Amino acid sequence: MAKYVFGVDIGGTTVKIGLFSVEGELLSKWEITTRTDEGGRYILEDIAKSVTEKMEAENIAKEDVKGVGMGVPGPVREDGTVIKCVNLGWGIFNAAEELSKLLGGLPVKAGNDANMAALGEFWMGGGKGYLNQVMVTLGTGVGGGIILNGKMLAGVNGAGGEIGHMQIDDDETEVCGCGKTGCLEQYASATGIVRITKRELNNTDKPSKLRNIPYISAKEIFDAAKEGDELATKMAEEHGRRLGYALAQVACVVDPEVFVIGGGVSRAGDILIENTKKYFTQYAFHACRKTEFKLATLGNDAGMYGGACSVLS
Repeated sequence: MAKYVFGVDIGGTTVKIGLFSVEGELLSKWEITTRTDEGGRYILEDIAKSVTEKMEAENIAKEDVKGVGMGVPGPVREDGTVIKCVNLGWGIFNAAEELSKLLGGLPVKAGNDANMAALGEFWMGGGKGYLNQVMVTLGTGVGGGIILNGKMLAGVNGAGGEIGHMQIDDDETEVCGCGKTGCLEQYASATGIVRITKRELNNTDKPSKLRNIPYISAKEIFDAAKEGDELATKMAEEHGRRLGYALAQVACVVDPEVFVIGGGVSRAGDILIENTKKYFTQYAFHACRKTEFKLATLGNDAGMYGGACSVLS
């Protein structure tokens, strides 16, 4: 029986790779550079080379490896076909098949990176023990992953869980990165809360310590709110209102046991969870109001864990 599995998380700057036991223990992790030049043609070759070198260094035989699971920053179909990945320069092709060939036929699974992070938190993180959950990642953007009865809901085009692009404000005039306006990502991401805070600072004369910070970050906004800054508190509350509203709509569709909140913004901790849960309870359908909220625990390793889990499930 196979003893090992590899988890891979492809980012725009680095590729994170982990060697796991089939029981879920992370035995080793490392990073390689994501070479996005020439349309990202070297990325899979570099991953295959790195995995092969690790197997040789650890004297791991091919038959001892269950496979490789890979998270990609873009929509991925169930068969491993990437539907364009702008950050990597990729068009439409079957990334799972290609990497499998480069690894001499080792089984490879590929999926959207946010979905893989959700699977990782489900397997060994903040969502462990819950069969039905929605993972929300609050970083530069807003991503999501939906797990129902222990299975990932990827959707026909791999876009299942793209909650960041739910439209929640018809009056928004600024354009989201996706080309639409009023997306959740424009309010609940790290860049989103900074955007609406700068708008508030420009539109009011309300005193705030944030006025003395040249380059405001999401962390500084939440830190100021924890210290009682009135304007920052209002912005943290508004962040929770927007996110809570969106998740109430998600709950009407999938009715999860738990929302697992991860990404850099989740480091705000209790203030983020409390504001979000407060407004979620206000907006949610009565049968869904007791849905739990948990913080993710795997941090930047969640995608690797999810990749490994995808091969085992």
